[in-house]
Amino acid sequence: MNLLITGALGHIGSYYLTHIHKIKNINKIYVIDKIDEKVLNLINLKIKKKIYFFNYDLSKEKISIPKKINIDVLIHLASITDAAASINNKKEVYRNNLNCFKNVLNFCKIRNVKLIHISSTSVYGSQSLYVDENCKELKPQSPYAYVKIKEEKILKKTKEKFKFISLRFGTIVGPSSGMRFHTAVNKFCMQAYINVPLHVWKTALEQFRPYLSLKDAFKTLNFIIKNKIFDREIYNIVSENMTVKDIIKKINRHKKTSVNLVNEKIMNQLSYKVNSSKIRKRGLALNSKISKDIADTFKLLNKRI
Repeated sequence: MNLLITGALGHIGSYYLTHIHKIKNINKIYVIDKIDEKVLNLINLKIKKKIYFFNYDLSKEKISIPKKINIDVLIHLASITDAAASINNKKEVYRNNLNCFKNVLNFCKIRNVKLIHISSTSVYGSQSLYVDENCKELKPQSPYAYVKIKEEKILKKTKEKFKFISLRFGTIVGPSSGMRFHTAVNKFCMQAYINVPLHVWKTALEQFRPYLSLKDAFKTLNFIIKNKIFDREIYNIVSENMTVKDIIKKINRHKKTSVNLVNEKIMNQLSYKVNSSKIRKRGLALNSKISKDIADTFKLLNKRI
């Protein structure tokens, strides 16, 4: 089996490439990303398999892999992912993310490639306590989440013969060579490490949010490919639902920190948990612990900073 991965130098992609040798029956791996400031991610990757790299901007250029190269599955990770910052960058988020998605979709249709589409639990927005994939009233609160909903709707309108799966990932937690620090837990770990008070939204301390360990993200992608689950369905992928207060307690085990309560428009939403029983019923065990990811993040920071 040959894989194509877009946005492979990012937080999820770099972890996936580092561990991809653990997946059986993967013959060749092709990746698309821009080599700009992320070039260090490429240098730091410790890869045990040969990677064929295409360096270009997917938001501006179509996928131009020669037809003689057979691609079986495409994992689409390329996008601007900072939901909070996307409020002030709406036009660019729409342009970049939708263009990337449309180029990926066109390529998959033309070349008959199965698609693993990465969506987000942020599409749920302000909800009641527990939500699952049957939630009819999505309430996204960022341009990033709006685009993910639009992508899901476009996929549902494709012809039945087009095979895909859409995975609503929780907020990613855990270290990788392409690690980013704009998401809640990773950002808190960095702030604590450099002795900066944690910036916590006033309404968020007791609110639940869905989080996904990088280990479980990797396990999920492996599971989908191994079992060929391209049933055109949407699945929630979440390791744990936790409150910010719970996360702060876990961070304090590694570094004592203070909290600075702030106001932020994007986080003025109700507490909610995301149910991932749909994918678990297919046989996938999402059992990685966020506390372990926090510990691993501090180990990385201690080595690098």
